[in-house]
Amino acid sequence: MPPTHPDLEILRHSTAHLMAAAVCELFPGAEYGIGPSIEDGFYYDFLLPGGERFTDEDLPRIEDRMREIQGRRPAYQRSELTREQALTEFRGRSQRFKVELIERIAEDEVISCYRTGDFFDLCRGPHVPDASQIPAFRLLHPAGAYWHGDETQPMLQRIYGTAWSSQAELDRYLERLEMARQRDHRKLGRELDMFSLSEELGGGLVLWHPNGATVRTVIEDYWRLQHRRRGYKLVYTPHLAREQLWETSGHLGFFADEMYGPMEVEGERYRVKPMSCPFHILIFQSKQRSYRELPLRLAELASVYRFQRSGTLHGLLRVRGFTQDDAHIFCTPDQAEAEVAGVLDLVQEMMARFGFSELEVDLSTKPAKAAGEDSMWADAESALDRAVRSRGLDFQVNQGEGAFYGPKVDVHIRDAMGRRWQCATVQFDFNEPERFGLEYVGADGTAHRPLMVHRTLLGSMERFFGVLLEHYAGALPTWLSPVQVQLLTITDEQLDFAYKVVAELEGEGFRAEVADRPGRQLNAKIREGQLAKIPYLAVVGRREVESGAVNLRDTRGGTQESVSMAQLLERLRTETETF
Repeated sequence: MPPTHPDLEILRHSTAHLMAAAVCELFPGAEYGIGPSIEDGFYYDFLLPGGERFTDEDLPRIEDRMREIQGRRPAYQRSELTREQALTEFRGRSQRFKVELIERIAEDEVISCYRTGDFFDLCRGPHVPDASQIPAFRLLHPAGAYWHGDETQPMLQRIYGTAWSSQAELDRYLERLEMARQRDHRKLGRELDMFSLSEELGGGLVLWHPNGATVRTVIEDYWRLQHRRRGYKLVYTPHLAREQLWETSGHLGFFADEMYGPMEVEGERYRVKPMSCPFHILIFQSKQRSYRELPLRLAELASVYRFQRSGTLHGLLRVRGFTQDDAHIFCTPDQAEAEVAGVLDLVQEMMARFGFSELEVDLSTKPAKAAGEDSMWADAESALDRAVRSRGLDFQVNQGEGAFYGPKVDVHIRDAMGRRWQCATVQFDFNEPERFGLEYVGADGTAHRPLMVHRTLLGSMERFFGVLLEHYAGALPTWLSPVQVQLLTITDEQLDFAYKVVAELEGEGFRAEVADRPGRQLNAKIREGQLAKIPYLAVVGRREVESGAVNLRDTRGGTQESVSMAQLLERLRTETETF
């Protein structure tokens, strides 16, 4: 009878130890850092002797050694050491990173370790009983990683891997990885001429090409429309401000590491903005506000800049300059629940339009250190809870995971590959209204402090765009596609008619073009249109010119039919309706 396998976290952490044991056998003198389980897998960091680096060719050899060790059936043996015993053990093994970790532990604390064959590691556990009970694993790729993520520390060599409870589960996961590789937004962005990231800009800064800019404009226009319909006031704010503003808001104290350094102008120090909340606060403060004006909803597609280490940048998903769909709601306490519910309604509607119907909600509550009175936190958390429940959304509570300045709700979506992405956030803020002294005149004629709610729907426009590309494998829905219809002529004699069709389509507000490539065969044009993931290819020949119709090919559904211009226009109207 096969053994009963433990939960995946234990299985993966045990596999990380097995991998480290194999590496230490194959690379004598290797020093090891940490090797945790992570979502869908594990990793372990090493410093190889002589500055050696892992390559993809090393991974099969390490896997083979892991299986060889499994054949020996080594047990995962736990032992408890005093701090001095642990220091002696790891100094004797020349494991400086483990020694550093142990030196941070209190002198009277008992330290647990695990042995797997000859491999000995500082570890809390638990683990599987022995290495033979790891049924399916695969090493994925090597990478570099600074010790503690600090560029002043040694660069270690990291190996990522995955482990599953059965070979069938591993095979399915590897299939998903291959699908993700094929759908990588960086690859699609190049192939579809959507965007580029030039190192000449310094990394993490996006150049939007015409195709990508068209899609982004459609998204932004839809975003603005939906916000205007729900009573938001659209604003624009500057890209930088005096440093004093960021001191008042608290960002300079809490967020300085992610802010770009100051520039001096006429003796004043300025900073580019990492977020827009202080600017929206200044708009609120620009005149005396009455309770009759509340709730005041200010929204902006704001370009912001945050420093990210170069090693963490990843296409559009992690950048240094991005556009945040930012909004701030200033309201009275008794309006809070309705405002949160309204945001959740908007999230559900917009995500459904983009093709994401499965939403998952996390509610994060008061952490140990927090600004604001307990009663304010309790009221805000209750408002969030009731709003989420009233919209029928499943949610989990993350106790103590809120920001220091207020509780929040995070909404996640699932893409076509089942991956979870955070998009919308609704965040109460008890800190900034206090720091800026925000007030409104209540019905009683006296000053009151408004509640302030930070809110994003898409998050970063860049990140959401990357998620969309991968979700649809580049074949965006018709309403988002940069070119919705491409006209293909059988011979150059039909070009005049094709341009007339394009003019009619564009006059109706659709995006169309002619594949005007003299001498190119029709099959080649069709293939190019399919690779460009254009939803509709409209072929015209002599017969179409005579009848005033087009032979329409649906590149997504694979259908082909002759349609009149009226029929084509009606189909496009149906597929692009966003109101």
